[in-house]
Amino acid sequence: MMTPVTSFAGKSVALFGLGGSGIVTARTLVAGGASVSAWDDSEASRRAASEAGISLVDLAQCDFGAFAALILAPGVPLTHPQPHWTVEKARASGLEVIGDIELFCRERVAHAPLSPFVAITGTNGKSTTTALIAHLFRVAGRDVAMGGNIGTAILALEPPALNRVHVIEVSSYQIDLAPSLNPTVGVLLNLSPDHLDRHGTMAHYASVKERLVAASDTAIIGVDDEWCSTIAARCEAKGGTVVRLSVERELATGINRRGTEIYWTCLGEQRSVAELLGIATLRGVHNAQNAAAAIAVVSALGVSDEAIREGLASFPGLAHRLEVVGHIGRALAINDTKATNADAAGKALASFDDGIFWIAGGRAKEGGIEPLAPLFDRIEKAYLIGEAADDFAVTLEGRVPYTLCGDLETALNQAAQDAQASQAHEPVILLSPACASFDQFKNFEQRGERFRALASAMPGFVPFAKG
Repeated sequence: MMTPVTSFAGKSVALFGLGGSGIVTARTLVAGGASVSAWDDSEASRRAASEAGISLVDLAQCDFGAFAALILAPGVPLTHPQPHWTVEKARASGLEVIGDIELFCRERVAHAPLSPFVAITGTNGKSTTTALIAHLFRVAGRDVAMGGNIGTAILALEPPALNRVHVIEVSSYQIDLAPSLNPTVGVLLNLSPDHLDRHGTMAHYASVKERLVAASDTAIIGVDDEWCSTIAARCEAKGGTVVRLSVERELATGINRRGTEIYWTCLGEQRSVAELLGIATLRGVHNAQNAAAAIAVVSALGVSDEAIREGLASFPGLAHRLEVVGHIGRALAINDTKATNADAAGKALASFDDGIFWIAGGRAKEGGIEPLAPLFDRIEKAYLIGEAADDFAVTLEGRVPYTLCGDLETALNQAAQDAQASQAHEPVILLSPACASFDQFKNFEQRGERFRALASAMPGFVPFAKG
């Protein structure tokens, strides 16, 4: 299953970057009739590509004038802090530098220009929104291909077709390499400083994100930050179809939140669509924004409110993002290991009113956890692990009871024991570390899987029944 790339049939292309998506891209180019010269600076990546049957050519020794294009992996610097050496060679030879999203867009235009294509971007919430949109379409009986930055490379999906909806998460790096990106529906959730080492300034980062919605047939834009609000106004001024969404204020026209209710407003008239109360996988204001965006997307492509409500209620959520693992006795165990900084942990803490038994720590990010101080009154006790434990203890001293636990197993055992004695209606054992995992784990996924395994082995554990 893949999308053969025919736009370079009979031509030679250079390809740099042989991670998972790079290997897929090389295969689809060859399947479409191109001659591919592929390379990577990493010996391990070259070895993996060779084992996958990809022919390797040292691009440093090549005349780029012989190529029709440079296909670049999104993780390779295009502009900042400085262009990669392959980019400089390509530009010196007048070659276009593009990525796999661009190749997909060209195949869509060539073979199925009216096929529905949904692209989602933003600083936070992209993956959950992408997964929720795909889930709502499936519940409505649609043929769905989901991928992009969320995991499956876009070219590894089935090809565009009139009866198939592509739901694609797109990072800023991928947008930068996709000049003809033109979704049927484009989503920009929010913007805050991120990846500035690769984009130089916030203004440039925002301008890259804007390209996705500016070229969409319908643009769905969260307007709760100034950057996105300005982008929405600019897209509308250029004649684009813009649907605004807000979870912080009522819009005269758009999709809104009132508590846990999502509703449409049009010229003062309101129409309720869905109630999120009781949907464990969509807790918190940030998930209300994700749900509102998903509702706006599928509504634009003809999904009924009834199917939307059914799909929201059965959404299983994403692993490691406020993932409901189950109950340990009367306490709810939540795996939010993806929260590797204070901002992300704050969204998790804000999703529960009180009774939080918070497991935090790891390798600290700049700024620590002081920004979370307004949420400290929700935390009944903290259990600190990893390299950041001592520093976090200093911040919590006199404000939140805490225990220095060292490792995750000790923290979970103590949190589970303490939670049983809590007066809260439903105590919450929350792994939301506000830290990277690299001091004790290979990655955040491994940390979350360890939490899940430890919780599942505890006495009195009852797993969460997913929809």
